[in-house]
Parts: sequence; structure tokens; C-alpha cells
Amino acid sequence: MNSEKNAPIGVFDSGVGGLTVAREIMRNLPDERIVYFGDTARVPYGSKSKATVLRYSRQIVRFLKTQKVKAIVVACNTASALALDTIEEEIDLPILGVVRPGASVAVQATHNKKIGVIATESTIHSNLYQTLIQREDPEITVYGKACPLFVPLVEEGWTKDSITVEVAKRYLAELLEKDIDTLIMGCTHYPLLRTLLRRILGEQVTLVNPAYETSQALKRMLEELGLENDTHCPAGEKYQFYASDTVEKFNAFANSILPYDIKTTKQIPIEEY
Repeated sequence: MNSEKNAPIGVFDSGVGGLTVAREIMRNLPDERIVYFGDTARVPYGSKSKATVLRYSRQIVRFLKTQKVKAIVVACNTASALALDTIEEEIDLPILGVVRPGASVAVQATHNKKIGVIATESTIHSNLYQTLIQREDPEITVYGKACPLFVPLVEEGWTKDSITVEVAKRYLAELLEKDIDTLIMGCTHYPLLRTLLRRILGEQVTLVNPAYETSQALKRMLEELGLENDTHCPAGEKYQFYASDTVEKFNAFANSILPYDIKTTKQIPIEEY
């Protein structure tokens, strides 16, 4: 384990969705350095098998270890659901996913014990959110809805397009019929659709953003391990971004949602790791 406090935190996702987690880490842990990897060549993960997602995740973790990270955040619900437990046993670094923090907050938020989860097909089929939620409160009913079109729509930047609005209405209609009072955005791409989701669901449904909750869980983990960074460095030196494809598109998207401008994203051949 890299015990240097000023070592960076590795954050990875299938694409740009994990930038919502990186954004929350930047906001809530402003002294921490970040190495972010977006697997833009192989997005989406949500339709891939467990074996494939595990292979991809192992390659990315090996890359992040070459960057001397002190901890890793799996900023992808699909990888958190399908690969995290295995990787946790294989590496000597603190590692955190996005599913558990979101599930715990949803349990606290619901009043009528009806929670909806929107996520990729793989995350829904894993039943991990349902398992974790019902472990905390067996009386809660969890309704899962796979939303496979959301990731490509977000990756294209179509967060306000009329097509996206129609797709969202179709996906959410089933959950609204179940009278849910809490909805987990169970994919790190989905907070980028938050305004649209809120408009369709109304104010009576609490939206749970696992990206924010994950940043808080990371903060607690670093404090418990004595790994909080206590040295300040400028944003330009603090954040490094890597992708497996289309770095220009990645850069443009990142600069539209992050609090700091990204000057360069480096493309790396992730299959070689």
C-alpha cells in the first residue's frame, strides 16, 4: 500500500460518467490529487459479461498502480457490482465502489419503503442494490429498471435532447406506477440527467446521487487510514486524466462539468496492462 499522504487517488469509469464522482471529490476533498481513467474505447460496460468487466477492471487497476495511487475509487456502478469484491481481494490498496454508499443513503431517505433503482442491465441483474438495501431494512421493496440508452445518450452529450426526454419518460413510467418515494441514480452517468429526471418525477421523489455519497465515504476512509493529503498543490498539477480513446471528445465533456479546466487528457493503450 502506498502510505504517502500526498499520493493521488485513482478513479476509473467506463467513460465520462465517473467524472461526476471526480467532481464531488474535487469539491469535498479539495486537497486530494486525482488520477482519472475513462475507458472510452470500451464503453458501455452495462451490457458486458461479468468476466469481461472484471478483465477490464483488472487492466485499469494495474495501470492506476503504475501511477502510485494511494487508494482507488471504482466510479462505475457496473464495475462496482461485478468486479469490486474480486479486485478488493487481489490488491493491497484501499478500494471503494459507488453502490454501497448510495444504497445506505437511500435506506435513510425513504419514508414509504419503496425505492427505485435505475442502472445498466448488468447492475440491475446483479441485484446488488436490492441485496444491500434489504440487508439494512428487509421491509423495503426495491424496484429496479435497466436504462441501457442513458449511457450512450450522455456520452453523446444529448442530456437535453428531445429524444432523451422521451426515453426517460418511458423508463420512469413503470417506477412512478410503483409509487416510489426515493430513486437511486445507479450509474455515474445518470446525475448528468438529474434536471430531466427531477422534471419527470416531481419534487415528491428523493433523488440519491451515489457520486456525492461516495466522496463522503472516501473522506471517512482516508481519515480512518491516516491518508488525508496535507499538502496543497495547484489544480493544474493536482489532476491528471487518461482515456483509452477519443481524448478530444473526453476533454470537451470534462470541461463542461468539472470545476477546473482540463488542458490535456492522455490516451493510453489499456489492453497492454
